[in-house]
Amino acid sequence: MKGKRAGAAQLVVALLLWATPAATKAEPPAVARVAGTVAGNVAGAVTGTVVDDSGAGIAGATVVLFHDSSSAPVSAVFSRADGQFSVSNVPPGPFRLAVSAPGFASAALSGVLEPGGVSNLPTIRLTLALGGVSVDVIPRVELAQRQIQEQEQQRLFGVVPNYFVSYLPDAVPLTARQKFELSWKSQLDPFRFGVVGIIAGVQQVRGDFSGLGQGAEGYAKRYAAAYATILTGSVVRQVVLPSVFKQDPRYFYKGTGSTGSRVGYALSRAVVKKGDNGRWQPNYSGVLGSLAAGALSNLYYPAEDRKGIRLTIENTAVGIGGSAVGYLAQEFLFKRLTPHARP
Repeated sequence: MKGKRAGAAQLVVALLLWATPAATKAEPPAVARVAGTVAGNVAGAVTGTVVDDSGAGIAGATVVLFHDSSSAPVSAVFSRADGQFSVSNVPPGPFRLAVSAPGFASAALSGVLEPGGVSNLPTIRLTLALGGVSVDVIPRVELAQRQIQEQEQQRLFGVVPNYFVSYLPDAVPLTARQKFELSWKSQLDPFRFGVVGIIAGVQQVRGDFSGLGQGAEGYAKRYAAAYATILTGSVVRQVVLPSVFKQDPRYFYKGTGSTGSRVGYALSRAVVKKGDNGRWQPNYSGVLGSLAAGALSNLYYPAEDRKGIRLTIENTAVGIGGSAVGYLAQEFLFKRLTPHARP
């Protein structure tokens, strides 16, 4: 039975690599990457520093970049502790920048970016707002919602959901509600039900979990148990614990650097996760979520098929390994197969 359980676990990992999660006010990503192409021209980067009247850097200022050809924002980042910011993957040509911070009056400036260039802007000075009240150019929750709506268009081969990867290195952090929305839409996708059906069918043919019986009733029980296991694991790892630990469940595509550095980055994301504050930190939500999901999954199967803590630890190790393999695929393969991925 142990061999059957391990085989089933490996099958689940192989079939569900597409669902791997992946995955910033105080410390957004420190370095912008000049990568990608836009309308045949090499994208560039815009950098600068936001300070107050005394010249001290302002941490957490919102910097929104617009291209003159569109009223929609191209990207949005937050300034670091020293006030510096960097916007990557910016289309060449004229651009507009809107800068805001709580308690300060907003500022705007413009410039022109050469193809593949880096525009180093002069220091941006914000003055205290009257009454200490200011309004962000675009509310962060609204901007995050726009970004996840783009992610919800990402499908491998145009069919398989690939929602839990962000091709924006400076993506706005998600609220707990948005993490739930992204996970729930993935769980309710018709493709997910088809995958679970295959898993249950293979288990029935192999005779796994004999306590569930055979025939139509046995298949229905296996289907329910498999779906409940996947659903529980996804909700715990992608919603509950990321909200508790304030971590982002998505995988953030790197796309630049040497092959070795990208391999190391992808593999390490299984145990390292970006916090909602933009800092990389131990992946508490993923590792503890795998343990919790493994323990809960025992409840869905007959007592004779439960193996206790040993199986839970084994399934956790399989889950972490599966995540690492899935992230490698995200870094080197899946973007090419996802029609709506950002360039």
